[in-house]
Parts: sequence; C-alpha cells; structure tokens
Amino acid sequence: MEKSELIKIRNEIVFVTSNKGKIATAKSLLTDIKLETYECNLTEPRCDDVREIAKYKVKEAYNIIKKPCIALDAGFFIEELNGFPRAFVNFALDTLGVEGILKQMQGILNRNCAFKECLAYYDGQNILCFDGTCEGSLSTTIRGNNTEKKWSDLCYIFMPLGYDKTLAEMSDEEINNRIKCSKNTSALEEFANYYHRTRKLVK
Repeated sequence: MEKSELIKIRNEIVFVTSNKGKIATAKSLLTDIKLETYECNLTEPRCDDVREIAKYKVKEAYNIIKKPCIALDAGFFIEELNGFPRAFVNFALDTLGVEGILKQMQGILNRNCAFKECLAYYDGQNILCFDGTCEGSLSTTIRGNNTEKKWSDLCYIFMPLGYDKTLAEMSDEEINNRIKCSKNTSALEEFANYYHRTRKLVK
C-alpha cells in the first residue's frame, strides 16, 4: 500500500461490544493503543458475510458514541456441514448449543472447521476492514474451563490447527502462539500492525 493510500488511525479508539472475551483479547493485543470500551449490543443484520456485518456494526457504533471506534464480528464454519453455522453463531448456540453441534457431527470423521473474523474501524469518514482466520477441528466432547478470554462456548469444542486441546484447555501463551501457524491470522493483530505501519509512514 502506497503512503498516500494509508489512513492514519487515531491512537484513542473505542471498542464497542458486549463480549467480555473480545474485550480481554483486544486489551492484551492492542497495548500501544489507548483503547476504551463501550459495552453495547450492536445490531447484527441477517447476512452471511462477517465483513459486511462488521462494517454495519461499526457504523452503528459510531452513531452511538461519535468517536473513532472498532467492531468485530466472527463466524464459525464446519466443513462437513457445508459451512454451518457460518455467521449465525449466536443463533446456533442459542438453539443447538455446543452439545447439539457435536450431536450433528457424531460419527463423522471430517471434523475440519475454522473461525473467520473481521474487525472494522470507522472514524466517521474512513472505514477499514481487517480479516482473520483460525483453522482447526472439532473435538468429540466438551472440554476445558471457563476463561475471561472466551468469545463463545465454541471454545469448549474447537481445537486450533496443530493442537489436540480445545481453546478452553489452552494457556494464554498457547492461545497467542496459535496465530503463528502459517494458516492462521488475527484480525486484531492485523489491525495493530496497520496502526504501527501508519505511525511510521504517515506524518
């Protein structure tokens, strides 16, 4: 990206979300940014595209707080179920729960799945999107303990690529290291990298 195309991100940003796990993760990764939080349930449009959902949510967030802000949306894709539940994670957890998801996968050998996420930044004029993917597989049972960085109950059944542990069984160090797999990216880390790059190139 050329210098003239870079948009300088302000160092005071509000993360608008009601998900305490997302807030904890953001605070651990965005250490160079003055990150405020505003707990609010944002509208999730009926859409199967996490990027479009994130953009919709961040614009709604800006209309509420009138400050540069970020919003993050994530979907969960199970290969054998044609990508179900996709962007409709909350609906799937509210109706089936992780128990129901595992029941749908009972006896199925192909347990490949992935989280796909998008972080959207909006300052009232410019909107930027940063994507992330974490591949892995489904466990056969619910495993692990509650953690402050839990984004959803899927952490009890999702094993990142290269691990035989669910997210709920992993230490903070292991959770951070999973991103180092060549197939995994973090939307929050992509956002942080862009922030540092603009600080160096845009005066």
